[in-house]
Amino acid sequence: MGDMTNSDFYSKNQRNESSHGGEFGCTLEELRSLMELRGTEAVVKIKETYGDTEAICRRLKTSPVEGLPGTASDLEKRKQIFGQNFIPPKKPKTFLQLVWEALQDVTLIILEIAAIISLGLSFYHPPGESSEGCATAQAGAEDEGEAEAGWIEGAAILLSVICVVLVTAFNDWSKEKQFRGLQSRIEQEQKFTVVRASQVVQIPVAEIVVGDIAQIKYGDLLPADGLFIQGNDLKIDESSLTGESDQVRKSVDKDPMLLSGTHVMEGSGRMVVTAVGVNSQTGIIFTLLGAGGEEEEKKDKKGKMQDGTVDASQSKAKQQDGAAAMEMQPLKSAEGGDADDKKKANMHKKEKSVLQGKLTKLAVQIGKAGLVMSAITVIILVLYFTVDTFVVNKKPWLPECTPVYVQYFVKFFIIGVTVLVVAVPEGLPLAVTISLAYSVKKMMKDNNLVRHLDACETMGNATAICSDKTGTLTTNRMTVVQAYIGDVHYKEIPEPSSINAKTMELLVHAIAINSAYTTKILPPEKEGGLPRQVGNKTECGLLGFVMDLKQDYEAVRSQMPEEKLYKVYTFNSVRKSMSTVIKLPDESFRMYSKGASEIVLKKCCKILTGAGEPRVFRPRDRDEMVKKVIEPMACDGLRTICVGYRDFPSSPEPDWDNENDILNDLTCICVVGIEDPVRPEVPEAIRKCQRAGITVRMVTGDNINTARAIAIKCGIIHPGEDFLCLEGKEFNRRIRNEKGEIEQERIDKIWPKLRVLARSSPTDKHTLVKGIIDSTHTEQRQVVAVTGDGTNDGPALKKADVGFAMGIAGTDVAKEASDIILTDDNFSSIVKAVMWGRNVYDSISKFLQFQLTVNVVAVIVAFTGACITQDSPLKAVQMLWVNLIMDTFASLALATEPPTESLLLRKPYGRNKPLISRTMMKNILGHAVYQLTLIFTLLFVGEKMFQIDSGRNAPLHSPPSEHYTIIFNTFVMMQLFNEINARKIHGERNVFDGIFRNPIFCTIVLGTFAIQIVIVQFGGKPFSCAPLQLDQWMWCIFIGLGELVWGQVIATIPTSRLKFLKEAGRLTQKEEIPEEELNEDVEEIDHAERELRRGQILWFRGLNRIQTQIEVVNTFKSGASFQGALRRQSSVTSQSQDVANLSSPSRVSLSNALSSPTSLPPAAAGQG
Repeated sequence: MGDMTNSDFYSKNQRNESSHGGEFGCTLEELRSLMELRGTEAVVKIKETYGDTEAICRRLKTSPVEGLPGTASDLEKRKQIFGQNFIPPKKPKTFLQLVWEALQDVTLIILEIAAIISLGLSFYHPPGESSEGCATAQAGAEDEGEAEAGWIEGAAILLSVICVVLVTAFNDWSKEKQFRGLQSRIEQEQKFTVVRASQVVQIPVAEIVVGDIAQIKYGDLLPADGLFIQGNDLKIDESSLTGESDQVRKSVDKDPMLLSGTHVMEGSGRMVVTAVGVNSQTGIIFTLLGAGGEEEEKKDKKGKMQDGTVDASQSKAKQQDGAAAMEMQPLKSAEGGDADDKKKANMHKKEKSVLQGKLTKLAVQIGKAGLVMSAITVIILVLYFTVDTFVVNKKPWLPECTPVYVQYFVKFFIIGVTVLVVAVPEGLPLAVTISLAYSVKKMMKDNNLVRHLDACETMGNATAICSDKTGTLTTNRMTVVQAYIGDVHYKEIPEPSSINAKTMELLVHAIAINSAYTTKILPPEKEGGLPRQVGNKTECGLLGFVMDLKQDYEAVRSQMPEEKLYKVYTFNSVRKSMSTVIKLPDESFRMYSKGASEIVLKKCCKILTGAGEPRVFRPRDRDEMVKKVIEPMACDGLRTICVGYRDFPSSPEPDWDNENDILNDLTCICVVGIEDPVRPEVPEAIRKCQRAGITVRMVTGDNINTARAIAIKCGIIHPGEDFLCLEGKEFNRRIRNEKGEIEQERIDKIWPKLRVLARSSPTDKHTLVKGIIDSTHTEQRQVVAVTGDGTNDGPALKKADVGFAMGIAGTDVAKEASDIILTDDNFSSIVKAVMWGRNVYDSISKFLQFQLTVNVVAVIVAFTGACITQDSPLKAVQMLWVNLIMDTFASLALATEPPTESLLLRKPYGRNKPLISRTMMKNILGHAVYQLTLIFTLLFVGEKMFQIDSGRNAPLHSPPSEHYTIIFNTFVMMQLFNEINARKIHGERNVFDGIFRNPIFCTIVLGTFAIQIVIVQFGGKPFSCAPLQLDQWMWCIFIGLGELVWGQVIATIPTSRLKFLKEAGRLTQKEEIPEEELNEDVEEIDHAERELRRGQILWFRGLNRIQTQIEVVNTFKSGASFQGALRRQSSVTSQSQDVANLSSPSRVSLSNALSSPTSLPPAAAGQG
């Protein structure tokens, strides 16, 4: 479908282009073919065809300095000719497709078949129908017109199936819609900086047109193809398009091609946009894939512009190891969607989320139990009927009676299926979806933009948070509060007059020129507000300092515009400093430098005195300065930045690429202490985390004293406790052995006490996260959340169980790697995420507690009823209604409980805590006992209590009896009141607590009650209901209310006494072992297999071995990466996770074993 829209889009552009080609000096086609060239080829082509990039700008009617004029008509014309910068998304699934998908449910199919058979038989009137001798139970047979009503039951079942399907489809549809809304919201939020009419403006990515001059900087994800015009030190990671892992250096004369979807890893510059949307390199790949929105449904990736195969292949490439896999990537994606989908299933993205694992296991257990029960029910009914009819009453089997008997058998079959339907909790997936979707929607209000649904539930289990300092724990509003200039340490901003004029001029120039020109301080939006800081916050702090000294940085910048800068060494995590070289009027060079004080001071050999003259600065002076100036500043929690400069002669020109020589022998101008105040709400948020059993660790690039001071202010460390604060170097020394390899045991010695990691590199962050996750030091596996904002935080964000990216300060790359985006960059939003995550978990547990009570009772009632009275007291349609309210509505009601602060008062559940705790088991069984007792009392002595006709042993098409209606009604009433009980799962007494904060819950309970009245009073034949009197209604409600009282009784019984209660839905340690380890041992046998007999196990083993051997041989033949073989091996091992396969494990594994070796390696990953 997608590719239709694309080609239309495309041909339209082609037509336009032919007609308008003349208006601009180059056509869409020319530009497209130009962008397909790389490196020197491109340079040659540009020279031959256009002259240089300036000429291309002229042809595109744009100016490299001033940009486009930005008039509406001009922009419109460009969009007409060169296309818009967006890729038409894949059409969403239509409602009908979703309905069709919902119909695929096995139980529903069985029901439909049963209903159709029942319908067909009710219309079939054989001649022998009248013969009395067919069946005994036919006795008090048909009242007039009743026989005609035989079709109603079948029709009613079909109707309820339709209801279930529509509800499911609607849920899926609204989920999809929410996702798209989220998607477009992410896209609208994504802006890019361009120059229009000499003004630097930020516009949404979709608004970029060909000819725009875009400013690119470190951390950007390029939104369109373009040519590099000017800039410095630009390095691009093109692995997403080419699979080359090395960063590519861009320069105007060697390789000016910038491609959409690639990441800027270093430097900054300007580019002229030459291709957008479907005509850009990413767009072309997209079109080939038929608008391969494959990824889109699965992950709401950031910005459609960027994702596509680019990202799909990139994330896959990350997950596969080895270069071989890297090169294979683009080929695989080109095979189209199917291979992709299958591969997805096999890639181990982070392990299955905890909740999913537990639920899958539980659903399978329940399903099996239900299947057994329903089979037994059918067998008993059939046996009883045949024995009773043919043996006891010695009836001959008359041919004309066959349809009548068949009708009985169909009725028994329907009863059996109903038992199965009630037993299988198909509301579970629904409850999870609703709960997650609801949470995600609400989390938006709490500034959490969730990109991967399961992240929100994983967050509830988090045991550790590794947080950045700047911007997350602090306000990220930097201000210089202390300075050391001209041998004086000023504790507050000095008076301008107290500073020597020469020093002042150097200082202003050093700060104004040696900072990104995109960083500015703008007047406040509101009167009396704080000035707005735009761009890099540290640089803003320094510019603010210049303004506090009553100087103007803008004047300096206009004298020395960005184009005139001779060379820039941009800031990166290795240099930890930034330097800019300019040419002075006398042709000599001056370099200004700024950076972390301990690093820049090491490179200084002179320092300016009070008179503005340089004097020698020896190592011992430096040590003294560190002691007297830098450490006191750092202990106040200030970041210290040193500003320096160096002059070079005009000839010989220095070798600018030899950084070590250039960035040396500096003269120190000043050292400033920048304060970044702690956000006021952070200490409270951290206290909540610690109370909730979550350890907060601070990982920062700052110096250790600053970090420790801030950590104490935040409450991450409390003086007098036993904790570690380490610097990156020391951390690395401690965790590596003599050979320099990281050892897990060494990490285990450190991380439990580590609270602050300072001067850390991104790799340290990744090492720490990985070390904590892989640790077996604690009995629970640690679940780690990480916050990050820089491009280099990507690996740590990906590795963590939940990665938080900063929405404001974060680079596109960090957002791409994250699971949740914090739209306000605030640590306290993370605490909200924890609360929501725990709430999801609790909501599911509440729903389970309720659901299982209904299931246990309904199954037992249907089963015993059928065995004793040959007819289930709850009819198929009634069961389906119960199933509908109990599954769908209850999941809505219980899954939308808002979270409360009390969720943060307990420790995380961890991976091996069962879904159904002892307390819940007690509640489930307790309520089941109450309900069963009452229902059986009503069933066997109800007619005497209410003085009505007994409904037992009614003939086939008899009218509904009041007796059975009362049972049905009581049953539903008990469920309704039990739904209120289910709101609490930890044995709390007050089940009404906070009930009015959840309007959905109240609406659903009242709505269900109203519908129940309608069904009972007017449901008649389809629902097998007879209208009831008021007093009978009162009794039903009264018995229902008893549930609440009984709930209090159950709460009184101490759980600790009930040792015999089992817990359910636990993930055992064994399932915890990641698949990689399972693969190493071919003999590992999975759960499905373990349940089979020993002989079969040996058979599987043999097969597995042969399969692996064939795989290995094949793999080497095709030269694919060996990983592939291992991964495919795991597809057999990991069958336990696949519910669908459980029904017939032997068949599945066999088919796997036989089909894998024959298929081709890239696709073979898709087996299983």
